[in-house]
Amino acid sequence: MLRDALVAALVVGLAVSITLSETSLVVLAVWLVWTRHARTMSRTSWPLLAPVLAFSAWSILTAALSSTPLESLRATKTLLPLATLWIVFGVLDDASAARRFASRLLWALAGVAVVSILQVTTCAPSRLDAFDSSWPPVVRSVFGKCRRAHGFYSIYMTLGGVLAVALAATLPTLAVAGRRRAASTVAWLTSAVALALTLVRGAWLGFGAGVLLALTGVRRWSIAVAVVAAAVLLLLAVPRVRQRAETIADPADPTARERFAMFDGGLTMLRSHPFIGVGLGGVKRLYPTYAPPEAVRRHTSHLHNTPLQIAVERGLVGLALWLWIFAAFFARAWGLLRRVPGDAVAERALVVGALAAVTAFLVAGLFEYNFGDTEVLLVTLSVMALPFVVERDLAGRPA
Repeated sequence: MLRDALVAALVVGLAVSITLSETSLVVLAVWLVWTRHARTMSRTSWPLLAPVLAFSAWSILTAALSSTPLESLRATKTLLPLATLWIVFGVLDDASAARRFASRLLWALAGVAVVSILQVTTCAPSRLDAFDSSWPPVVRSVFGKCRRAHGFYSIYMTLGGVLAVALAATLPTLAVAGRRRAASTVAWLTSAVALALTLVRGAWLGFGAGVLLALTGVRRWSIAVAVVAAAVLLLLAVPRVRQRAETIADPADPTARERFAMFDGGLTMLRSHPFIGVGLGGVKRLYPTYAPPEAVRRHTSHLHNTPLQIAVERGLVGLALWLWIFAAFFARAWGLLRRVPGDAVAERALVVGALAAVTAFLVAGLFEYNFGDTEVLLVTLSVMALPFVVERDLAGRPA
């Protein structure tokens, strides 16, 4: 069936290729319109429609009012991925389809994790920060610059962000995996190792926050705790991971100092443009002017902090509208969680997993502009759609 093939392609694309994932989303959107699925959805059934449209409209308005409107308006194309939420919601018919989607995503990323682990464990000194020009282009891009795991993405931060969200989303499902629990746990732990080898501390913190939320909502919490404990013990046995973890709270760390400088520069920009911001893409243009004296990097396109980046580019109104999206998601998902029947453990796991994934995304976003990392955003929005699929499915079942 065409739809099933496209959904499978989307899952693979989320794990390995933004081109494949975006192409799959476009074709799935066309399929929804062609088969009248989108037309039969009432306006109120489109999840988070009001906050997403309000945020998008304000982003376009601030772009038009910026000092470089054409440049900022071109940057509004970054709003298009937000439609992923509705596309995934539209193509997954029921909770069973949502479970298959989450399971396939876990396995697709486990495959990427294996490649990522090989990247680091087979990395020669000559390839730590460079590519081997004698290798074929695809092999060169995957196994070059292998100091930190990056999978099929261009940079380790993207892999870290994707894995943090996906691992938080799928942890609750391990407790209800049944006969597939052992295999699914191995896949999950493999991805956890790859996350550790990215050495992205912000993603680790986001993952940790997501795990904490997941454990509060998993009734068979002992299984999840055992899996997480095994992952932590395994990862702390790797010297590089342990050494990196020890620097998380160190304010003298060079990376931390640079992030503080960016935060300071961002706040200065925000004070100068509090209402409508500097427009999308304005940080790259204006940061050299606002960078504090202690900043080593005098040029950057983002401030390594999602809420601050949103506020600087779109003003405090834009930040409030962005927060509305996630506040509305949490309110609706938590409400759904209270209504899920006690025996619907698989459905409950999907909802808890989505809440955990968004928590991971938001916490990691305090250290990285992951809302602007399309690969991470697509995975997050896809997972955000799953509770609404469950909600629709439960509403359609006989009382």
